[in-house]
Amino acid sequence: MPPSQIPTIFYGPVVNPRSISSYQALPNCLLAIGPSGDIEWIEEDVHHTTLEAALARRGSLDVPLVILQDGEFILPGFVDTHTHAPQVPNIGSGQQYELLDWLTEVTFPMETRFADVDFARRAYELIVKRIINSGTTTCCYYGTLHLEATKVLADIIHVHGQRAFVGKCNMDRNSPDNYVEPSVSDSIAATHALISHIRSQTPPRLVEPILTPRFAISCTGPLLSQLGTMARADPTLPIQTHISENRNEVLKTLELFPEATSYADVYDSGVCAVGNLIDRGIKVGLGTDVSGGFSPSILTAIQHASIASKISAVQPSTAPSESSSGPSRQFSLATLLHLATLGGAQVCGLEDRVGTFTPGKAFDALLVSVRSDAGNPALWGVDLDQHSK
Repeated sequence: MPPSQIPTIFYGPVVNPRSISSYQALPNCLLAIGPSGDIEWIEEDVHHTTLEAALARRGSLDVPLVILQDGEFILPGFVDTHTHAPQVPNIGSGQQYELLDWLTEVTFPMETRFADVDFARRAYELIVKRIINSGTTTCCYYGTLHLEATKVLADIIHVHGQRAFVGKCNMDRNSPDNYVEPSVSDSIAATHALISHIRSQTPPRLVEPILTPRFAISCTGPLLSQLGTMARADPTLPIQTHISENRNEVLKTLELFPEATSYADVYDSGVCAVGNLIDRGIKVGLGTDVSGGFSPSILTAIQHASIASKISAVQPSTAPSESSSGPSRQFSLATLLHLATLGGAQVCGLEDRVGTFTPGKAFDALLVSVRSDAGNPALWGVDLDQHSK
């Protein structure tokens, strides 16, 4: 929520994630937002008969009050930790291909079009709106390798008030002749230019730069080394990349980096044992990965995470231990909610600003309606059930 200059108080149901295993469901919550857009105070349980007294006690009788309707509730905004803005036009296309062929036949031809800045501006305006309209208030974006187009992406996100990380892809080999950076120095110079551009946006600035080596196959060793130097020189710069998406990619990577003992070793990092992450306290969030993923909605990612956890739970090799509360068991609603909100915020280093409702944090929120008049064909209107009682 950008600064409104007008304090606002919401009254009604609030869902508030607390941890990987718990959340609060507060049917009669008062939540006050100050002119800065931050949460000033919360009263978790205010019966409607004591509402006026609670507001008077807070000195807030004259503050605009929004009373939620039956079937409406407030939820922290979704955090998408991984998506590709220039691939949104390809949603649903090329699913018959494995990764490397999909890049060649579907993805790179589309991304190449973003060399045209006018096309990029028209496309990104629609793309960013679509992602925001899916309930994503914080998003980690891959752009293309084009500096000017990625500047446009960052500017459009800034105008729409979405919290985001935006990266220009670094890729100086194993790419089409018309879609590859000519040298390490060109790639690094463009990356520095994008960082400067984003950091010069007018306040309040919710967009941050992020280093984005596309993946090991498309980056030479010297390029990865230079990006590593940049990261060490500026610890505030996060990094995003891809790793181990299918067997052919892994084999190709090891062929290109014969000195590496594993794909992860290319990045000088550990092996990601996903099955143990949550139980070991590792930060985990969700990403849509459009257009490898075919929906820009974190709701779809929640569904996929739930299905994956059920499949994992029935595998003999991942039988749950008595102490396990994580991925060897089917994910609970609390776990799925955590992954979509607070978990994603933790991955992005934003847990002090978003992911839960706490005084002092940003009011980064969704107003959700599960009423029949909301027009969502995938939901049964809760108000119909209430009226039948």
